[in-house]
Amino acid sequence: MSTKKISRVLAVAATALAIGAGAAYAAQPAHEARGGPGGWHGHFMKELTQLHDQLKLNADQERQWQAALDTMKQNHEAMRADHEQIKSQFKAAQQQPILDLNAMAAAHQQIEQKDAQLRQQTTDTWLKFYNGLNDQQKTTVSTALKQRFAKMEARHEKMRERWEHRKGAASAPAASQ
Repeated sequence: MSTKKISRVLAVAATALAIGAGAAYAAQPAHEARGGPGGWHGHFMKELTQLHDQLKLNADQERQWQAALDTMKQNHEAMRADHEQIKSQFKAAQQQPILDLNAMAAAHQQIEQKDAQLRQQTTDTWLKFYNGLNDQQKTTVSTALKQRFAKMEARHEKMRERWEHRKGAASAPAASQ
C-alpha cells in the first residue's frame, strides 16, 4: 500500500472516529435522560474530556474545539429530528391500503442526503480543529485514537467469537439428528 493510500485510510479512520465521538457526545444528554448516566456514552465522554485536558489547548484551539462540539451537537440533533420525521412519515404511509413505495424511498433518500451533508460538516469542523494542533498535540490525539481503535477491534473480535460459538451450538443439535 502506498504512503498516500495509507495516509488516506488513516484520515478516513480518524474522521470516522471524530464522527463517532460527535455522535456519542451529542447523544449523551438524551442517553442520560433515558437510562441514567454512564454506559458506553458516559465512558466515552470521560475519555474525550481526558483527551481535551491532555491537549492543553490555547485560546484559538479551544474556540475550534468548542465549534466542533457545537456543530456536532447541532447536527446530531438535526439528524435525530430527521429520523423521527421519517419514522412518522412511514407510520402514516402504513395506514394507506396500498403503500407508495416510491414516495417512501424518495423520502428516505432525501433524509440520507441531508444527513450525509451534516456528517460531512461535522467531520470538517473536527478536521479543522485537528489541523490547528501542533505536532505534540497531534501525537496525543493519535495515541488516543490508536488505543480507541484497538479497543474497538477487541470488542468486535469478542462479538465474532460469540457469534461463532452460538452458530456452532445452534448447528450441533441439527447435526446429531
